[in-house]
Amino acid sequence: MGLLKFIIILIKLIFGDKEVSSFTLPLGATINMDGTAIYQGVCAIFIASCYGITLTFPQLITIVLTATLASIGTAGVPGAGMIMLSMVLASVGLPVEGIALVAGVDRIFDMRRTVLNITGDAACTVCISHLEDKRLSKVSEISNSYSA
Repeated sequence: MGLLKFIIILIKLIFGDKEVSSFTLPLGATINMDGTAIYQGVCAIFIASCYGITLTFPQLITIVLTATLASIGTAGVPGAGMIMLSMVLASVGLPVEGIALVAGVDRIFDMRRTVLNITGDAACTVCISHLEDKRLSKVSEISNSYSA
């Protein structure tokens, strides 16, 4: 069983809202890659530091934007973030060879990024489920007041 299916079942068991979890969790798994974006930004700054390159403010903004956009398009497979990291490094003129500095520990960090991404997806699902329950109870109250 895949991790996404496991999380969907877990959220359904805890909160019982099938409609919300079956929509938000797959959507979050596709576009909510916060851990990947943070990791790519940190790696780009680390590699620049190792090479003795001082990044300007526009370069830092470019790293943030490129890492965020790259994380949305990153495939959910191990090691895909390394390919996107090369794009982030190239966007600000950092040497792509710097990836070798972080390649050895990438798999360990990849597992931690996955935990961060899944936790964010689950938290979002719980919040949306709670807000949806509030909205439905308010609609029900209004409907009952008109029918009485």
